[in-house]
Amino acid sequence: MKIVVLDGYTLNPGDLSWDGFEKLGTLIVHDRTSADKVAERIGDAEVVITNKTPVTKESIDACPNIKYIGVLATGYNVVDIDAAKAKGIPVSNIPTYGTMAVAQFVMALLLEICHNVGAHSRAVHEGRWVSSEDFCFWDYPLMEISGKTIGLIGFGRIGQATGKAAAALGMNVIACDEYESEEGRKIGQYVTMDELLAKADVISLHAPLLPSTQGLINKDTIAKMKDGAILINTARGPIINEQDVADALNSGKLYAAGLDVVSIEPIKADNPLLKAKNCYITPHIAWAPTEARTRLMDIAVDNLKAFMDGKVANVVNG
Repeated sequence: MKIVVLDGYTLNPGDLSWDGFEKLGTLIVHDRTSADKVAERIGDAEVVITNKTPVTKESIDACPNIKYIGVLATGYNVVDIDAAKAKGIPVSNIPTYGTMAVAQFVMALLLEICHNVGAHSRAVHEGRWVSSEDFCFWDYPLMEISGKTIGLIGFGRIGQATGKAAAALGMNVIACDEYESEEGRKIGQYVTMDELLAKADVISLHAPLLPSTQGLINKDTIAKMKDGAILINTARGPIINEQDVADALNSGKLYAAGLDVVSIEPIKADNPLLKAKNCYITPHIAWAPTEARTRLMDIAVDNLKAFMDGKVANVVNG
């Protein structure tokens, strides 16, 4: 069986092993593949593995040998799953590999906003403390989060893991989700969206990108927030209206934002968030600790093994 990985570099820039896939067939790994090269590189392969490289209906039609498509991520919108289903091609994703990694990253963004550890460390290395007349100094307000309220929009696996981490630091946890659960109630209190917006000192987004959540954070919902609220987004970029969030940061309505995702990635030079006040942006890396990527690789291999054994696992177009 011929296996083609279209864009392996993001998952494995060299610190992981492709051995699991190599044991299942003849493996060809491309670091990156441009859109116009997808069909050519798939060629006569039976198995296609992709992360963010689109596998369109045109590519699927041009490569009749395809029998299985594996996505090296949770989101699978890069694959035309309907076109694949029409040809009897299962598409599998990786649903649960990064729960703790993302929850940890939410807290990293929040704690950086509260303490500006990186900026203060640079100041020390630049000689500011050596030359200081005082015992200590700080360039930004320092904030304690114990006793403050975190509002989690989306309270599934990652939202609940974030809630547990926040509670361990003394925060009050409230959440809004279409589906309520007993497990969720053990972690925080379910409230309406309006109540969450009004009460939360910190709002962290964990909802999927759906028509109902696109642009959910906009000038109208921001107006319902506390003055000086903090916004964290490790979910999907289009859940926020970026211009509205930039305006709220620049006006001081929002104290800060910590964003690991934006609407178009890599970020465009004209994105208004790049010039917004107190806006912390990281390049979509919440999912990427070595441990999480190792789990992702292992699950991707297991998905393919299941298919080869005549079963299906984590199929999104079944």
